[in-house]
Amino acid sequence: MKQIILGTAGHIDHGKTSLIKALTGIDTDRLKEEKLRGITIELGFAWLDLPGGQRVGIVDVPGHEKFVKNMVSGASGIDLVALIIAADEGAMPQTKEHLDICSLLNVKHGLVVLTKIDMVDEEWLEMVTDDVQGFLKGTFLDGAPLVPVSSLTGHGLPELLETLETLCKAIPERTTSGLLRLPVDRVFTMKGFGTVVTGSLVSGKVRVGETVMIYPSGIQSKVRGIQVHGQTVDQAVASMRTAINFQGVDRNAVVRGDVVGGVNTLKPSYMVDALVIYLPSNEKPLKNRTKIRFHTGTSEILGRAILLDREELSPGETAVAQFRLDTPVAVVKDDRFVIRSYSPIMTIGGGQVLNPVPKKHKRFKKPLVTGLEGLAESHAREIITYHLRESGIPGVRFSELRLMTNLSEKDLEQHLQHLLSQKAIVQVDRENRTFIHWSIFDGLRQKAVKMLESYHKDHPLKAGMSRQALKSKLASSLSSKLFGLLIQDLTKSNTVIQEKEVVRLSGHRVALEADQKDVRHRIEQTYLQSGLQPPYFRDLVASVGQNSVHVKEVLMHMLEEGTIVKVKEDLYFHRRVIENLKNRLVSYLKANSEITTPQFKEMTGVSRKYTIPLIEYFDSTKATIRVGDIRRLREG
Repeated sequence: MKQIILGTAGHIDHGKTSLIKALTGIDTDRLKEEKLRGITIELGFAWLDLPGGQRVGIVDVPGHEKFVKNMVSGASGIDLVALIIAADEGAMPQTKEHLDICSLLNVKHGLVVLTKIDMVDEEWLEMVTDDVQGFLKGTFLDGAPLVPVSSLTGHGLPELLETLETLCKAIPERTTSGLLRLPVDRVFTMKGFGTVVTGSLVSGKVRVGETVMIYPSGIQSKVRGIQVHGQTVDQAVASMRTAINFQGVDRNAVVRGDVVGGVNTLKPSYMVDALVIYLPSNEKPLKNRTKIRFHTGTSEILGRAILLDREELSPGETAVAQFRLDTPVAVVKDDRFVIRSYSPIMTIGGGQVLNPVPKKHKRFKKPLVTGLEGLAESHAREIITYHLRESGIPGVRFSELRLMTNLSEKDLEQHLQHLLSQKAIVQVDRENRTFIHWSIFDGLRQKAVKMLESYHKDHPLKAGMSRQALKSKLASSLSSKLFGLLIQDLTKSNTVIQEKEVVRLSGHRVALEADQKDVRHRIEQTYLQSGLQPPYFRDLVASVGQNSVHVKEVLMHMLEEGTIVKVKEDLYFHRRVIENLKNRLVSYLKANSEITTPQFKEMTGVSRKYTIPLIEYFDSTKATIRVGDIRRLREG
């Protein structure tokens, strides 16, 4: 059976609570102060079984202007609103504000209930009915059913029940992303049970024994028990008025405005991108950076409205904005919100969340504004590709895309698979399910090729660029997985060749010029002739008679190709000289088991400035092993 939540709305003392009691027998004014003052202060809850068997959860909201923030909490998550107007007074200021709030929260279904008809005559009732219908012109309740009732005499209650049943049948099943989200509107402690929270389950479902997380605090707890309409159940689903008993959570750890959700499925943010509707009834424009009260779900958070394409928003206008909040909020795309002025407190607008986890934006960036405006009505795939383009190299995780699109896991998966098949996006990380836009990936490919081209031009004698150097120069935010995918793609297309830790363009070949060949010959002859007493680099430059840069380039080329061996900084030997010495050393150790440094010095016939680096070189290349003051042949 469909789950329906009915919310009341209307001016103070227009009979909301009395009507609910007449329909259900439940008095939703539970506080002592409410009884004494005769007004609703906090949210009240009840339920009603319609004649056809449909059970409806009821949220009774305060009508007093001082408690409108509580009204907003109650109106969030309702499927159907009953606008209560007393026949003896007609529409009043709070009637208008409550109607605006319901409209801003995108409540689409409702009816009008004219209460206290026992206090007026037929002529007055007819006049009030005409006035109310005129008052509702142009609103979402224009043409909605209007039912006159008396909670005192019971007149009109059967007709009201019939009307509610008809409306409930017409309300479609709520479509949500499937993410568990229960905005908390009450927190209390029950003896023997501990902390209990209540709220309207706006999406997903919750089961007994399930581990949940409280946002934005991040506290985790196991669900100890669930009640729906006073009955203990094993699970609750979207659109149910739900009470959850937590295991091991302190009463003070949860407050109204928190959201109960799955573990790490939501992401609290201090910023929200939104489409803002500024009410026509406002007397002055909304200026950029105005301090506001941001209401969404059951939370009220102070913040500032950053207008992205103008300095002020005139009454009746709609624009994109970024709200920068004093405390984080956990929302998803298309969540509705209400904004109220900081002082004096009054409802001034509201709208639709476009991006629940945005970056901080600079103002007057036309592509940004156009992109955000498109999020309001775009197709799911366009929304996905927009966010992947905007996220750049870091990309977006699947879990974040759930929040950014408000799609079910299955639907989001299907859209991503389609985009992957079209090569519009690239999956960078399978474990974390991170995606980037193809244009970002292709931009990195092109940048890598240009970097290698430039590197080969500047270092023609080098085989290529090290992987690490290329990665660090491409982008500081480049992950190892994305870089690996990039090199794999370039290798597969035969654009680059990777040899161990060196990357080069496939067309790059090391080729010495005529003068470089001459330098190479001189260097090689110098190292062959000098044997185990080669010149240090500065002396090599002098003997070759060339610029040190040119000599270094050729020497490094010879080092890479293996002709020259580097023993320590600025000390190089010819490969043949090193191999000859190594053979002599190995033969000696096989015959004598060990060798001392003086014995090795005697073998080489050179001074300690060569002997020590050479024996340490053989240690480092694992030909020998040092044991105290002697060397032995390293086994294996």
